[in-house]
Amino acid sequence: MEPGSIAERFRDRSILITGSTGFLAKMLVENILRIQPDVSKLYLLVRAPDAAAAKERLLTEVVGKGLFDDLREQQHGASFHSFIKEKVCPLPGDITHQNFVLGNSEILRLSQDVDIIVNGAATTNFMERYIKCVLAIRVFFRPFKIYLWRYFV
Repeated sequence: MEPGSIAERFRDRSILITGSTGFLAKMLVENILRIQPDVSKLYLLVRAPDAAAAKERLLTEVVGKGLFDDLREQQHGASFHSFIKEKVCPLPGDITHQNFVLGNSEILRLSQDVDIIVNGAATTNFMERYIKCVLAIRVFFRPFKIYLWRYFV
């Protein structure tokens, strides 16, 4: 498959991307907007409590990064922000909750509009595995601890 044909598959398509503030998703968003500016819409799921916070996170943590300098300075110039506003729609939500904490009307709209879904979401809590392990050990060894305490006392 030719690289150009991959970009063509995104023409006039709406894409939902989860984990959009992560490294790989930022790269994907920038590449799609640069290589296929005729994408219909990019819906970016952003962990945020409301639409304003999602928009702010999108502007500072995704579009505001140096990765988008080529789009900002060379391809779109002064019209960059209007291009982003037209092509990118931040969605406040959280993948760890049912329906991403999106309302029923939003879920219905996305189900009718989205052609492609890219799941780039991941947990970045590096202590999570450690905490689960410690809790499992504490629960598992508690009966032995009680037994040993009785034995030595």
